[in-house]
Amino acid sequence: MAASTLGFALLGLLARKSRNGYELSQALRRPIGYFWTASHSQVYPELARLEAARYITHTVIDGPGPRDTKRYDITAAGRRALAAWAGSPAPPAPERDEFMLKVYSLWLVEPARARTLIVEQLARHEAQLAHYEQLERDMRGEHEALLSDPTTPQFSAYATLRRGLSFERHARDWCVWLADELR
Repeated sequence: MAASTLGFALLGLLARKSRNGYELSQALRRPIGYFWTASHSQVYPELARLEAARYITHTVIDGPGPRDTKRYDITAAGRRALAAWAGSPAPPAPERDEFMLKVYSLWLVEPARARTLIVEQLARHEAQLAHYEQLERDMRGEHEALLSDPTTPQFSAYATLRRGLSFERHARDWCVWLADELR
């Protein structure tokens, strides 16, 4: 059985450290949520599929509530499957950007209103960029030596962060240009 994209996201998290289902759901929001999303309700059925495929195992630990907690670990087969998937070409990402679709028809909007829309978008990109820049400072402070070692999870996390930084800087610069053009 091949894992789904969500399954590989979960395996990628478990390859870094053991986690319970709640911790996996949280990690899917941050850091995975910066570039790929899944809902909490999708996690547990996918964990069951991964366990059936022998990609993960679990141990039961005492939980804080009325139920025990399962802590999941990746197996050697799961690591091999994850490595094979991570090393294979990815299909092109579908482009579905409602904001850009609106920009395509922006010529129909009164320029002052159009500029307001762009400035609002600019503020969102600046806020996200500031957040990513703080993450970068934190990474450098905690893991500076590991960020240049491509065999560490920190390197891969930094590589995805660098892409996010680049995207937000480009989006910010493009919004500034467009807002200036709409004056």
